[in-house]
Amino acid sequence: MPNRVALYLQDAHTLQAGIQYAQYAEAKGFEAVWQAESRLVRDAIVPMAAFAATTSRLKVGSGVINNWTRNIGLLAATFLTLDDLAPNRIICGIGAWWDPLARNVGIERRKPLLAMRETVELLRRLLRLENVTYHGEFHHVTGIELDVVHGRREPRRVPIYIGATGDNMLELTGEIADGAVLNYCVPPEYNDKALELLEQGARKAGRTLAEIDRPQLVVCSVDHDRHKAIEAAKLLLTQYLAQQPHIAKASGVSADIVKKVQSILGWPATKEQVREAMQYVPDDFVLKISATGTPAEARAKVQEYIDRGCTCPILYPMSDPYLMIDTFAAA
Repeated sequence: MPNRVALYLQDAHTLQAGIQYAQYAEAKGFEAVWQAESRLVRDAIVPMAAFAATTSRLKVGSGVINNWTRNIGLLAATFLTLDDLAPNRIICGIGAWWDPLARNVGIERRKPLLAMRETVELLRRLLRLENVTYHGEFHHVTGIELDVVHGRREPRRVPIYIGATGDNMLELTGEIADGAVLNYCVPPEYNDKALELLEQGARKAGRTLAEIDRPQLVVCSVDHDRHKAIEAAKLLLTQYLAQQPHIAKASGVSADIVKKVQSILGWPATKEQVREAMQYVPDDFVLKISATGTPAEARAKVQEYIDRGCTCPILYPMSDPYLMIDTFAAA
């Protein structure tokens, strides 16, 4: 098993089941549980609170929320509240969201680098309980602070990790963030360039790559029946190829496959549409961009991501979550 390993949950399981998986992962030596917030399906904050309240050691991260839809004051208050629930166990994972979803709900993602820089700076200052006046391009605040009257009036240690996919955002992450949440649905060799960009950014801030934590989301479908494992992973990957073009681009899949899958899937996609489109996604592509197969095959694939610079695999179970957790459990 890797020295560090974490669990990733999105919306494939009920919240009640997610709590049980988080508790089981904690008992098996996992470091953290990360909750997704991507499509219009499940908010990250409510599950994070549930995981934080029902575990005692596990770190709890947002993997990732976006920096557009929460006012900066509310964003800081939210993570202050989570830290009150689970002191020093909360991680803020934040990203720049993606189109067409952002555009379809009325968000104009202009100057995403500047918007992210401003958000990270202000969030840090507010969580340090500073009184903040700031007038940037995206945030305008005057004399605000987290108004803690009752409870812990002390700076909060909530590390900020950016979920970066594009080159410029990766470089910015190396410059300003505590860590990078490296993307999933990419082959291990994707990390080579990503680490170069993170290092370039780190140098701008007088830091080294070693100072940037680099957990990575990894789709992980484990089954003693290899075919079942592949089919379970393919269900997710097919939907992502159609609906999240930034991930499809990073994955390296051919444009023809993406076009065919998109021609079948609607928005939102039905399970029937996903299953129809699955037949056009090759098995070897699934194996290339995920940790899929028998327990031994999944462990070997995860090790490839670690060998390419991932510091903590964040595993998204696509088959039996308990088998996946056991596969990577501490001895």
